[in-house]
Amino acid sequence: MNATRNTVLEAWMAENGHSSNSLADAVNGALERLTGRPGGLDGSSIRSWKAGRVKWPKSATRKALEDVTGLPAVALGFIPRGRASLTSPPRQGDPDMKRRTLVGGIAAVAAAAAAPGASPRRIGMSDVDRLQARFTEVIASDQRHGGQLSAQQRAAALAGEALHLQNAGSATQRVRNSLYACAASFLSSAMWAAIDSRRYDDAKGHMREAQALAELSGDQAIKFRIWSHAGTMYRHMGRPADALAANDVARNLNITRRDPLFASLGHARQAATLGLTGDTAAVQRALGCAQDALDRADPGLARPVWMTAVRNGAELETLALAAHFRLGNFERAETHAHRSLALLRPQMRRDRAINTARLAAAQLGQGDIEQAVATAMKVPADVATQHARVTRMLQEFGAALRATTPGSPTAQIWTEHTRDAWRTPA
Repeated sequence: MNATRNTVLEAWMAENGHSSNSLADAVNGALERLTGRPGGLDGSSIRSWKAGRVKWPKSATRKALEDVTGLPAVALGFIPRGRASLTSPPRQGDPDMKRRTLVGGIAAVAAAAAAPGASPRRIGMSDVDRLQARFTEVIASDQRHGGQLSAQQRAAALAGEALHLQNAGSATQRVRNSLYACAASFLSSAMWAAIDSRRYDDAKGHMREAQALAELSGDQAIKFRIWSHAGTMYRHMGRPADALAANDVARNLNITRRDPLFASLGHARQAATLGLTGDTAAVQRALGCAQDALDRADPGLARPVWMTAVRNGAELETLALAAHFRLGNFERAETHAHRSLALLRPQMRRDRAINTARLAAAQLGQGDIEQAVATAMKVPADVATQHARVTRMLQEFGAALRATTPGSPTAQIWTEHTRDAWRTPA
């Protein structure tokens, strides 16, 4: 007689993102916690479950599976031995009768919960995937527009949506950890939007919430992002000691030892902060470490979407530009500016505008007045007027230009450009 496939188990695995091997590993871990001995399951064991060749796993294995999934075995499509169907009455002498009766009741409740309008529902990896797709949209919006208040509010609202799912139904621990990671990711983006627009009180509030959620998730990548953003925030606030301390927390996370690309970003952001201290040798050492780590990074590894500019070295060049500009090494800053602009993807309009403004300021610092103005005029008017950091940088550029060549035709060209190109439509 041919075995009947366990399509219920297959559906649960697909919903929760498990392969045969990953479920085997998870159940083996649960078995070790239950019995003190490692489990012996492998991918072929799980495939036998899915094929229906094993209809009722051994008792310890069932308990471990139930711990992993949060569901009774019968709700996962398994059929107790000696039963033709789940509705067959248990034998009165069966020592497992009470347990089977209870399990049958739970299965009935689970089936009822799947009916329209029933509550609570089952939260799975498809819910996490949907949130992660929204996070990708948030990152794309940030790259185009930067730290708008609307972006900050949207990211915070999505964090609330992720947390709401924690209480909206039952879920495995893996799904719950992923939901906490999603919420922390959204709040880290809200934090970044606030930093980008110089709303530092908002940024600190988002940071505290994001750090707590990241701890609940256990996600090293999002912990790194939050602490790295904290370092950037303190750098922008002119607090280099706090910035260096926050960067050190990020750089000491295990993920920087597992993946050199994270180590590269950590060293590069440390270099940008060291630029505030005037320590040229320390900046050079940090940038050297960042480049070495970037060279060692495996380009084929899957990484978070916010690491896009780190992969090809654009972020390293951007932070090297910031470090040398702060040191007053304008020639070196200009070199890194050109490199960063060549590497940044077209959709990264915010970063491109910031680096163009810094390039203009570096050219002005070298006395190349006409070229500096021509460069500054390349910043799109919408970014120049709607992004707080870019607006401030160009205002500082204009002030330095007027101080360098007061009343000159070149300074007048810049004044007319800002008056005409930046005029807000009526």
